[in-house]
Parts: sequence; C-alpha cells; structure tokens
Amino acid sequence: MDILICDDEPLAVERLSRLVTQLGHQVVAKASHGQQAIDLAQSLEPDVILLDIQMPEMDGLTCAKLLRELDPMPAIIFCTAYDHHALDAFKSNAEGYLLKPVMQQELQQVLDHLTKLTQAQLSTIKQKENMDEIKISRHQIAAKTYRGVELVPVENIYYFLADQKYVTVRHKNGSVLIDETLKDLEHEFGDRFIRIHRNALVSVSFLDGLEVVSSGQYQVRCRDLEERLAVSRRHLPNLRERIQKL
Repeated sequence: MDILICDDEPLAVERLSRLVTQLGHQVVAKASHGQQAIDLAQSLEPDVILLDIQMPEMDGLTCAKLLRELDPMPAIIFCTAYDHHALDAFKSNAEGYLLKPVMQQELQQVLDHLTKLTQAQLSTIKQKENMDEIKISRHQIAAKTYRGVELVPVENIYYFLADQKYVTVRHKNGSVLIDETLKDLEHEFGDRFIRIHRNALVSVSFLDGLEVVSSGQYQVRCRDLEERLAVSRRHLPNLRERIQKL
C-alpha cells in the first residue's frame, strides 16, 4: 500500500518510514502538519495516512475530519504519544490508534487488516452513500479506564447496556464504560447487534435463546455468559425472528 506519514517530529517520521518499508509497503510522502498532509493526499491519493495528533498549524483530529471529505478516502491510523485522544480519534472513524513508540507488530496488524479495504472499495462506498449518514464500522471500541485507554474488539462484546449518560460494554474479559449513545452504536453496528430493550443492544453472534421469566416477560440468554438481560415487548417479535434465523 502507498502510505503518507504526517508527524512534526523528524525522528518519529524516520522510525515510521523504516517500519513501513520493512513491512513491504511504500512511503509516498511525508508531512509535518495537517494542512500539508491534506494537500499531499489530494495529489498523491495514498491508501493510508499515519497521522500524529499534536502538531503545529493543524492538529491531527482536525486533519482527519477534512481527509474524510476526499475521494478516494485514505484510511487513517493515528500514531501518537498520548492515550487521552483515543475516544475522539475513534469517533472520527480512524482505522487504528497506535501509541508511540509504535511497535512493528502492532502496525503490521492494522495494515494487514486494511489490505481488505482497498481504495476502490472505499471510493465505491462514498459514491453510493451520503457521507453525512454513513459510518464505517469500527473494529475496536476505545474506553478510558484506570489503566489508560483500553481497546475492546467488537467481536468480543456480548452487549451494550445504557445507564444514564454512559454505556456499559460487557465483553469477554470484563466490562468498561464509554461515553457514547446507544442510538449511535445501533446505527454503526446494526448488522452485528440487535436492540432488545430501550437500554440494551445484544451481539447477534452471542445470542443463545429466550427464557420466560413470568407471563409476558422474557429475558435473553447469551452464550458463555451467566447474566440475563430483560427483553421489552416492543422488541420481542424482532428478536424472535432474528433467533429463528440463527
């Protein structure tokens, strides 16, 4: 893949260039701030941009929003020394978030995944859909915890449960809180999660069946999980239909 590196630190640029080359990809250009990255992206049409966040003139988050308007759209991977930007980064639909010093194995994992999303595919998506409405689904959910930023693979998530202003993400290794709305999560992951209640989305891949609690009251059972979640009458027919198709 053709890769553009945007970072105002020469040593960081040199390291990323070396890693990209070692992984068999090509560095087509280097930029030191966001506006320069946009100008180069427009002329060179790189497949991927490795983007720092804290830079002079234009920061990486602002740059990412503008890059999303390009056709074809480059995939964006943030490479930064700070973990507290992760939530904002993933809200901008970044395909990756790596902390400096970037490790070769971590970069390889993200780039290997992106080989499935070619320029042509991303361009086709933009031509067919209104880009104000479409969202490219994330493959990880970013959450701030006492350990820093925790990235939870979507495939490991059992359910999303809303409680006032936060949403609990229950996954294979525990649970975390995120500051997102259930409505936005349903819009983004509607093909992988199903609404069972006004406050809950459950992963279709973990659905294991329905249980009757009392007359007219049901709860959903998830594979490999002991706890049960209440199902509202409004969402029961759709849930039954989905389970029958599994």
